[in-house]
Amino acid sequence: MRSGVKVAIVGGVFVVVASGVGYGGYNLWQGINGGSGVGTRSAGAEEKRSGPVTGDEVESAAKEFLAAWAAGESDRAAQLTNNPVEAGHAVLNYREGAKVSRAEITPGKAVGATVPFTVSATVTYEGQSKPWTYSSELTVVRGLTTGRPLVDWKPAVIHPKLTKDGTLRTGEAKAGAVKAVDRKGVELTKERFPSLGPVLDQLREKYGTKTGGEPGIETFVESGTEGVADSTLVTHVQGKPGRLQTTIDANVQAAAERAVKQHPGASVVAIKPSTGEVRAVANNPAAGFNTAFEGKQAPGSTLKIVTAALLLEKGLVKADQVTECPKNAMYYGRTFHNLKGFELGNVPFSRSFAKSCNTAFIKLIDDVRDDSALGKEARNVFGIGLDWKTGITSFDGSIPEETGGEAAAQYIGQGTVQMNVLNIASITATAKYGTFKQPFLVSKELDGRTFAEAARSLPNSVGRQLRAMMRATATNGTGAKAMASVGGNDKGAKTGSAEVGGQATSNSWFAGYSDDLAAAAVVQEGGHGGDSAGPVVASVLKAG
Repeated sequence: MRSGVKVAIVGGVFVVVASGVGYGGYNLWQGINGGSGVGTRSAGAEEKRSGPVTGDEVESAAKEFLAAWAAGESDRAAQLTNNPVEAGHAVLNYREGAKVSRAEITPGKAVGATVPFTVSATVTYEGQSKPWTYSSELTVVRGLTTGRPLVDWKPAVIHPKLTKDGTLRTGEAKAGAVKAVDRKGVELTKERFPSLGPVLDQLREKYGTKTGGEPGIETFVESGTEGVADSTLVTHVQGKPGRLQTTIDANVQAAAERAVKQHPGASVVAIKPSTGEVRAVANNPAAGFNTAFEGKQAPGSTLKIVTAALLLEKGLVKADQVTECPKNAMYYGRTFHNLKGFELGNVPFSRSFAKSCNTAFIKLIDDVRDDSALGKEARNVFGIGLDWKTGITSFDGSIPEETGGEAAAQYIGQGTVQMNVLNIASITATAKYGTFKQPFLVSKELDGRTFAEAARSLPNSVGRQLRAMMRATATNGTGAKAMASVGGNDKGAKTGSAEVGGQATSNSWFAGYSDDLAAAAVVQEGGHGGDSAGPVVASVLKAG
């Protein structure tokens, strides 16, 4: 902002520090109390304003709110927002719950109605103080009933990690400290592996005490949500860490971190097929929601791994059997087409799989004679929907029962199918190994949990044909370009492009394996699977 206003507490007294203007704390508050200072709003003195907030209104409203917040004046700060009840409680808790004894808030230049700012605070607990610096932002809107410019209240205004159910606290952490290590004993930290931040938080909350860790003194966000770990913001006194062995491979994790940074909205997971051990998990953005484990999206044609297994098991196709791949196919009045309307004519089914021909799959649905068969195959062979216990919160996929055209859409990974890259990486791992091994991050011996088990393995002949088709996809199909640099004695792949309503460009999906490592990735609005998600998977496989 032009004035460079700062609000601070110095020696226990809150003041306003301004550079370039004569602007004192008293005048700042006159606008609220009806005086003649900036932001004056005397009752009846002016008509209720309407329309978008002006630049001056944004600047003055932001200054007033930040000053009230820094001063610990929760009631005043609350009245400068469009949600006084929640805002007032949060500002009060900032001082009383988080134990902030001093705060200096520096606004930045407004971008439209949004004002970024930095906070330099001091947290004091039991006579010991520690600095706390971070950035956040606020947005100014016009009040619906008063017409006044008000801060659009969100808990993230106070701190970007604060949510509606969360609370800032300073005191003894609820979980013991842990030193998480990879499968070879390399320490895993948030600083080195940012994507592991949410993972390490959950592992600490769940296994801190089980590893002998003792809690330290911290400023943290108490999540208030079951399954969501508290987030440490400032460590005042280190706890005694317990050693937690994970299945992560530091080299594979590092490759995954680098790969997802190339694309906004990218996620990747790598799994060892023969055991189910998770070797890497990475997201961009790294902080916040763990999309790789908890996301729910249509996976596009990567799900054809399951569909092909179903059709092979039913005896409706063989890898080398000729099937039709027309430009369009209809099922119960719903028409399906191939990417850019291509057609292959009568070709071996392995060719339709390698080129990701949607219509070849759709034309065989009627012969299955069971619209719910795909979900059964996914559950009974690939372990989808079996309540996985990975060690942290995860979603294990869903293919709900459908009929007609909606069931047909599921065959090509669209419609009501919901997956994430953990699920698709596991499906790929099952195709490679032949038997579902539930993915996990920490040993079940640590807490005695029971792993999910699928009802049966892939029949040997089905597994061989499925891998042959995935091998063809990786060598001369839609995955060939991405997999060209991947070595190994045996490799396979499957691409996917998931059409999502409202998006101009489809989501890019890719699944692949090389020897005893399988991986899957998604890039939001990344287009064709081989173009964006493919190189992410290739980078991870090469690191393994």
